[in-house]
Amino acid sequence: MGLSRKYQTARGAQVDTQPGSHGRVLRNLLQITRKREMDRMEYESLLRVQDTYLHRITPDTPFTVKLINAMHHDWLGHIYEWAGEYRTVEMEKDGFQWPPAYLIEQNMRAFQQAQLDRCTPCKPAPLSVVAQDMAEVHGELLLIHPYRDGNGRLARWLADLMALQAHMPAPDYAFTGRGAKRQQKRYLHAVQQAYIGNYGFLADFFAEAIDRRIRRLRV
Repeated sequence: MGLSRKYQTARGAQVDTQPGSHGRVLRNLLQITRKREMDRMEYESLLRVQDTYLHRITPDTPFTVKLINAMHHDWLGHIYEWAGEYRTVEMEKDGFQWPPAYLIEQNMRAFQQAQLDRCTPCKPAPLSVVAQDMAEVHGELLLIHPYRDGNGRLARWLADLMALQAHMPAPDYAFTGRGAKRQQKRYLHAVQQAYIGNYGFLADFFAEAIDRRIRRLRV
């Protein structure tokens, strides 16, 4: 399926697809036309920038809207001209429509005051407490859905960094391998519950994902 069904019929850098991609790849600075190649490029870029941020984020680093925007730009800035900028298009998927683009800046300010300032830096605490803070930040960021693309991966990257700040390993989401589809479905349900302020499912998901990583590290 192409990209057009997920976005309103606006024009511009955030909506246009790359010529020759049959509507499957967003217009990009690298002129990539194959979705598989773009997926690989985004994945490899994310791995590189994640490694860089491991040395930049300390246990005392508070996460801010400005820092999250910089993370998005550092990840995708050499691929898309709109990286690090808020989306200007309306987005929907499977009948769910995220909050309108014109509210993003306001919503991100509220997000910093209500979640980021309270939950970060993520201090060492019992796993249930850390997972709850991660769930609130994760759920609210995904509900705002501030960027044209990469929201889920950025939110999980932020969750990884919060866990590391709390002296815990990054979550093992189990999104690949045996049982991956069940885990993905469970994660989606937990995120949807967080959208309505019920963070318990997502907190449980993060707690189990961190515990899974701990058990594997012990093997």
